[in-house]
Amino acid sequence: MTPGERARGLLADARRVVVFTGAGVSAESGIPTFRDALTGLWERFDARALATPRAFRTDPALVWGWYEWRRTLVGRAHPNPAHHAVAGIPGAVVVTQNVDDLHERAGSADVVHLHGSLFEPRCADCGEPWPLPTDPADEPEEGRRLPPPRCARCSGPVRPGVVWFGEALPEAALERAVEVAAACDLMLTIGTSGLVYPAAELPHVAARAGAAVIQINPQPTALDPVADVNLHGPAARMLPSLR
Repeated sequence: MTPGERARGLLADARRVVVFTGAGVSAESGIPTFRDALTGLWERFDARALATPRAFRTDPALVWGWYEWRRTLVGRAHPNPAHHAVAGIPGAVVVTQNVDDLHERAGSADVVHLHGSLFEPRCADCGEPWPLPTDPADEPEEGRRLPPPRCARCSGPVRPGVVWFGEALPEAALERAVEVAAACDLMLTIGTSGLVYPAAELPHVAARAGAAVIQINPQPTALDPVADVNLHGPAARMLPSLR
């Protein structure tokens, strides 16, 4: 039996599926990962240095401008066949490290965002959600500084609704992710390196609870020893072949 055949059998027999996705899935829709070098007018900046509370305090217009540019890129991207294949798994819970909305746009109804979302900005001071304009008057340009809007409740600066380096994951999202990982009978881990904790612990939680783990990634990762089946290849090609 080939790894692909075994994976198809496990998926066909599963009743409680959790799909754990990382940056590799979105990269196949053209969204750069943090490991990709920034290009164009942003190439003089370090993405990891911009994604911190300190960077926002020091230069909020620089950080807000970069994240609004990223949100514009995501808005122009489209779900790829991997997103659509995930949406086609009946009853699957998606736990994602990605901050885009591509799983939702592909049709997944139950998505847990471990690292927040580009589409849920909030006040940096009081936490009040800030509604995105439905028809933005000024689309951010690459490399452009953009002062953040002000909170309607307290006038504090609005920040991106993502988890920055040095911040804790949202408690409710992490609790739900651990809960579904412990209760599933199959976890698909797709496009994640398995190096970013505590999220990377989820496949281990599933395996310890007796679930089968299928990994899809172009390269070997730290999760290879945990997975019952390792499928090395792009998710947009490998995942639809399991249906």
